[in-house]
Amino acid sequence: MEPTQTAVISIILLLAVAALILFAVYRSRRTAALRERFGEAEYERTLEERGARAKAEADLTAREKRVSKLELRPLDVGERTRFTDEWVAAKGRFVDDPTSAVVDADGVIGATMAARGFPVDDFDARYETLTVDHSDLARHYRAGHDIALKHERGEATTEELRQAMIHYEALFGELLIADHIPDTDVSNGNTRKGRIAGAPVPPRRIVTPVA
Repeated sequence: MEPTQTAVISIILLLAVAALILFAVYRSRRTAALRERFGEAEYERTLEERGARAKAEADLTAREKRVSKLELRPLDVGERTRFTDEWVAAKGRFVDDPTSAVVDADGVIGATMAARGFPVDDFDARYETLTVDHSDLARHYRAGHDIALKHERGEATTEELRQAMIHYEALFGELLIADHIPDTDVSNGNTRKGRIAGAPVPPRRIVTPVA
């Protein structure tokens, strides 16, 4: 083999090795970024569900793209009042009828998310949207929903239903105040297009956790 050919082959091999190293670094950084954004629990859940890291990360990346196209919006004053009243009514039924309370609470959560622009197709679509930027809220949503499904099979205990209400309340409280539109007049300089920077967060109008 000619010296020139040997040199060319050596350069090609070095470039191939460098490309492999760069690809490994890229994958490592992408994995770390996805783990941070979605949370360790959701990353591992998706990995287990998809069966391979490449498929799991493709799924998570696709979620990011879908959510980037959504037009999520804050609730207006009337919507916050209506959903709060519905939530308080659902929660107030827990002592006498925990089953109905959980079913109604699940409905209020779904309606609130729909009003804010979350997907209305099914639970999975809403859940996956939450995981992109609100992994902790998504965890509460899945935990509450899993108990609701367990109840449909006739397997949930009253204590589990109580836990479902607590999970739902954590989610509902955040949905209610996220990007809050202040109850003030635009003539005072307020934009009414989201919470004003530095403005205090309004108090949550929900009752204490289920006893």
